Amino acid sequence: MEASEGGGLEADLERRVMVAVKAAEERGDPPLLRAVEAARCVQERGLGLPNPELGRVLVSNLCFANNNPSLWKLLDQTMASCVVSPIHALALLTPRVTPHRRTQPEAYRLYLVLLSRYALSSLSVEAGSCRDKIAKSVDDALQLSDTYGVKKMDFGHAVVLFIMTVITILIDCTIEDYGLRLVSTDKHGSVCANGGKQVMELDVKGNSYDKRNEHREHLRRTNALLAIEVAEKISSNKKTKAFLHLIHINMPEKFNGLLQRLQTVESNILTSESFLSLSPILNKLFTNIKKATSTELLLNKHQLLGALADAGPSSLNSCNSSGAGRDACWIPIDILMENAMDGKHLYAISAVEVLTELTKTLKVINQASWQETFQALWVSALRLVQRVDREPLEGPIPHLDARLCMLLSIVPLAIVAVVKEELDIRYPVNNGFLRSNSHENEGNKFSSRRHGLISSLKMLGQFSALLLPPPSVVNAANNAATKAAVFVSNYKAGNNNLNVVGHNDSSIKAVGNMLHLIVEACIARNLIDTSAYFWPGYVGPSALSRDSTSVQDSPWSTFLEGAPLNGSLKNSLMVTPASSLVELEKMYHIAVNGSEEEKLAAAKILCGASLVRGWNVQEHVVHIVVKLLSPPIPPDSSASGVGNYLIGHMSVLSAILFGVSCVDIVHILSLYGMVPEVAAALMPLCEAFGSLTPLSSHRSSTSEEPSVYTVFSCAFLFLIRLWKFYKPPQEHCIAGRGGSMRMELTLDYLLLMRNSRITLQNSSPVDRTVNNMDPFYSSPSQPVYIDSFPKLRAWYFQNQACIASTLSGLCSKNPVHQVANKILSMICRKMSITGPVSGNPSSNSSSSISGSPVSTSDDSFQRPMLPAWEILEAVPFVLEAILTACAHGRLSSRELTTGLRDLVDFLPASLATIISYFSAEITRGIWKPVPMNGIDWPSPSPTLLSTESEIKEILASAGVHIKSCYPRGMPPMLPLPMAALVSLTITFKLDKSVEYIHGVVGQALENCATGCTWPSMPIIGALWTQKVRRWHDFIVLSCSRSPFSRDKDAVAQLIRSCFTSFLGPSVVGGSHITAHRGVNGLLGQFMSDQGVRLPIAPGFLYLRTCRTFHDTHFVNEVIFKLVIEWAHKLANEWASDGPAHLKSSRISLAAAASGVQQVATLGTCLLCIAGGVEMVQVLYEETLPTMLLSAGGEKLGGAGPVSNILQGYALAYMLILCGALVWGVGNTSPAYASVFSSRRARVIGIHMDFVTGAVEGNIILRCDPATWKAYVSCFVGLLVKFAPAWVHEVKQETLRKLASGLRGWHECDLALSLLERGGPSSMTAVVEYML
Repeated sequence: MEASEGGGLEADLERRVMVAVKAAEERGDPPLLRAVEAARCVQERGLGLPNPELGRVLVSNLCFANNNPSLWKLLDQTMASCVVSPIHALALLTPRVTPHRRTQPEAYRLYLVLLSRYALSSLSVEAGSCRDKIAKSVDDALQLSDTYGVKKMDFGHAVVLFIMTVITILIDCTIEDYGLRLVSTDKHGSVCANGGKQVMELDVKGNSYDKRNEHREHLRRTNALLAIEVAEKISSNKKTKAFLHLIHINMPEKFNGLLQRLQTVESNILTSESFLSLSPILNKLFTNIKKATSTELLLNKHQLLGALADAGPSSLNSCNSSGAGRDACWIPIDILMENAMDGKHLYAISAVEVLTELTKTLKVINQASWQETFQALWVSALRLVQRVDREPLEGPIPHLDARLCMLLSIVPLAIVAVVKEELDIRYPVNNGFLRSNSHENEGNKFSSRRHGLISSLKMLGQFSALLLPPPSVVNAANNAATKAAVFVSNYKAGNNNLNVVGHNDSSIKAVGNMLHLIVEACIARNLIDTSAYFWPGYVGPSALSRDSTSVQDSPWSTFLEGAPLNGSLKNSLMVTPASSLVELEKMYHIAVNGSEEEKLAAAKILCGASLVRGWNVQEHVVHIVVKLLSPPIPPDSSASGVGNYLIGHMSVLSAILFGVSCVDIVHILSLYGMVPEVAAALMPLCEAFGSLTPLSSHRSSTSEEPSVYTVFSCAFLFLIRLWKFYKPPQEHCIAGRGGSMRMELTLDYLLLMRNSRITLQNSSPVDRTVNNMDPFYSSPSQPVYIDSFPKLRAWYFQNQACIASTLSGLCSKNPVHQVANKILSMICRKMSITGPVSGNPSSNSSSSISGSPVSTSDDSFQRPMLPAWEILEAVPFVLEAILTACAHGRLSSRELTTGLRDLVDFLPASLATIISYFSAEITRGIWKPVPMNGIDWPSPSPTLLSTESEIKEILASAGVHIKSCYPRGMPPMLPLPMAALVSLTITFKLDKSVEYIHGVVGQALENCATGCTWPSMPIIGALWTQKVRRWHDFIVLSCSRSPFSRDKDAVAQLIRSCFTSFLGPSVVGGSHITAHRGVNGLLGQFMSDQGVRLPIAPGFLYLRTCRTFHDTHFVNEVIFKLVIEWAHKLANEWASDGPAHLKSSRISLAAAASGVQQVATLGTCLLCIAGGVEMVQVLYEETLPTMLLSAGGEKLGGAGPVSNILQGYALAYMLILCGALVWGVGNTSPAYASVFSSRRARVIGIHMDFVTGAVEGNIILRCDPATWKAYVSCFVGLLVKFAPAWVHEVKQETLRKLASGLRGWHECDLALSLLERGGPSSMTAVVEYML
């Protein structure tokens, strides 16, 4: 009914209007009076203006019933007078006229004239029913909703899409009119541009037929030129560029259609003579479109804030203006890589994922080319390797192998991900006019990232000092260089196949460096091909070998030829890394399907050099090893027979577990993000072997023959190494003000990560396709939950309960009580304990493990042959009993240590419970200290003073000065649990067979020392230096970290020293740490195997200690204070540079802005490393708002206008960079987003609401107004420039209010840029803002 009623009203209006217009025409009224008559008819019907119904009436009559010049003039006048909406009338005309432009060129010419005149005029329409009707009518006429996929078409969308559609149609018409074939990917081009056969009769009577045809042909030729001129005129308008930019950033696939058309025209300019006349106007059109694709802000560069927020690539080149140098721009890469070498911290996500996102982020932030970005990546990784110097410090820390893994495996894989991302993006234009926009549109050129990689590799030859290989890598580098030399020699001899590397020519030898290994790593991953061998200078002069037998074939070649895995070949393969997937596939096949002896040999080989230094295939070896930890269950195996089935694999599993337990390999697995997968693979092994009863012949876990206890212990200790199982409860949560912000890994979190990856693999067809191409890929398994392993789950909760609170008593009939008595009988067989063993001294409970003295008769001694889980369940009660007995004098310290050692020898897995229990008891502080006097307990006195002196010397070299730990004259003392634990650990031998034990002990000791109420690390270090002299340097360096866990002043000194070493002398005075600045000053150039080389770089010490900072809020405050301090210093230097009217403020300001960027970059890196994702969240939600709201001594600003502005810029840059480094600037991978980016939208939204509220005046700020304005302008400017994806996640209402506030500050371009990046839903806001 409503539709019919509306149609009736429109028909009545049409009748009235046409009658009035015809009467006015008969009277000879001019077009203006006719338009007045038409408007009167509309108003008589009670309708508003501009009227959509009148527009439809005029256009429908013009194109069909009454097509004559007078009606065209009337339409022109009604559009000029806004009686009808110009955009509405043009939208109605477009699909009616353009298809018939060949048969009716006169109508097309008049349409082009109207389009040129009114396309961008009077776009604004007051909100109301008329505007809604106009938007709907425009949408219906041009089918905008269908073409652009817009579900809700409002007026703003209609305006923007109308302009885009008109320009596209005009280009389509020109292409077809010049005889070219149009390849269109959308609807409106082909529909509206196609010439039809319908004839529109114009008033051309009186002309001859021939003259009429000649005139029409002339119109057709000139119309094609006029159409492109109109398109250029429309595109040159500032509003049009803004509208096109909206399409470009919010609907890129639609904008690509326009780019395709431009490419078609451009490709025919030189080949088609008919296009030569269009060349000048086309060049203008291309320029206009290029400007629309640009993301540069058009801020007022003559104003101070505009120059800061619009700091472009010049800031990158001006990095040399201060002490940090050009490398300051890329310091986050160096810090990330060095931080990844911290052996005390394992990662649940691959370093490849993190480095990939960081690379893309810094490329955007630094506005660098891909060549510069990749070069910075390689240089940082080379510096990482060189910081090890010749041979690394000895000790249970990652050494050279982990650093080489970063350089030769992780970095190439990250580059693979970056290059693959470009290939997955479908760029419609790979040549033509976009090539001239070399910097901004570099990504639009096909494979520009790969070209940047090749350029960066060629440039690495300039860094000769960094390319020197460590001694242990010289042979590998020489082999890589020889391989290239042989290939070039063969090519010159006539073998022209660049993709086939021939056999080694034993007469050719070459000297190589790290570049040769890097190139081989890139070739292995198909980033480049063997044409790299022909790069100038890549293959140096080769010498003929006098002894042709000196070069032997790889043992892997012998293996591929079918040689059996006998002793000599097996030993050679264990120390020679594999170089190809073919070799790995055959070895993996043997490990799965070979004989028992062959399986064992294959397992040891795969855990050897191929895993540690098989850089070209390392990622595949890692997956193989983890896969071998989960032997497939035979289909005929019953649930109860799983344990028996695993016993058949015990030898192979034991070889793998012991093979991967060394520190370097565990860390390499962590770098590949395999910790969750390893945990999931170890849990079934622990559950199964821990539930099996060992054979009665089992005597000791140190036997060479693997036993149930040894396999379980190795798997179990490996599993608990993956998270901080011994951490006290407060370390597992996010603390409030004054507490730690870090959330340590837990077993639950590792399983959550692993299950999330399985879900992603199952749901992503892309991932399944990629994984199916991997020969070692196994179909996604089911999620793993701890509830599936009841024994492990019981221990897990018991361990948490033991850490959280003291033990409760047991009744004598409890099975755990009986097991505990058996364990006591075993470990106390040579002791004399009189009286009952009581419970915890802090409890008044009279419970005891044994109601009678423990029998120590040798006849009664018997090892409890019980499943390991039952023993572990009873161990805490045994520990409580013997510790209490020692505290009450019923057990000597020597007997306590011997008993603990016997327990560990019997079941090494019990060490986990010992560490957890002692760590918790130390934290509680309820045990009296015991004197370390050399009588009852071992004495550190012989080396304590020297150890403490060395610690102070190390810290002083890093700019940190501390007081002596102990008053002179007092004997060293430790809490009883700490003394017992230290005494136990120094009994372990430094043997490779117990390396899996040392991997647990070292970190646990350091954590226990942190939990003490007084400094104890120097005592522990002194005792260990007496035990292991060759670990002296490692131990002293580890002890030097202990003061930072409790001394805030030491933390503040270290942070200030980091700024000084990186940037130069501090604000308050000079410093001796000025010999090296930049990266080398911050992180150091090398370490030495000949003692701790002083000075120790402050940044290196910071990275190794920041996880022990308990008050990361304090760290936050110190860093911000230093950033503001340095910004003030830079402002003073800039302001004091001569009279203001004589200096070039633009250049000076660029240098100051560059210095602020360096300061903020360093502060950002230190903050993110210390606090992680949680700290960044607090920074946005609490820290910065508090600083802006504060008053008094901590008030921001007040030091002069320039200083206030630079402070605001520093805060803005730091906040943006913090978020960018943690969250990424764009869309991140699902794996990365699940860990880092999931909170981004919420945090950004909260902070933007705060900023908007303050801009509107709803929040009263206490900081200097200049600082506030600088902060807001620079924050928004940097946000829209570097992280536009974040703006999509902000509420539209917030964006509108903030843009309104910026406009009130005369930051109109910035406000527009903010709205433009608000997503498709912000189009209306942009249109309203511009109109």
